[in-house]
Amino acid sequence: MQVKKVVTYVAVAFVIFYLFTRPAQAAAAVNGVFDGIVNGANQLAVFFTNVLN
Repeated sequence: MQVKKVVTYVAVAFVIFYLFTRPAQAAAAVNGVFDGIVNGANQLAVFFTNVLN
């Protein structure tokens, strides 16, 4: 359990460091993640539309 907590704190610290040192790249990474989520949701919608027709 202790290792998981330490890894979580290190990951959060890295994200904060990355946001402050490279904000443009961090924004691009977040946009990429959201684009992937939206694309996946669209693909699921197409799948269910085709299944229900």
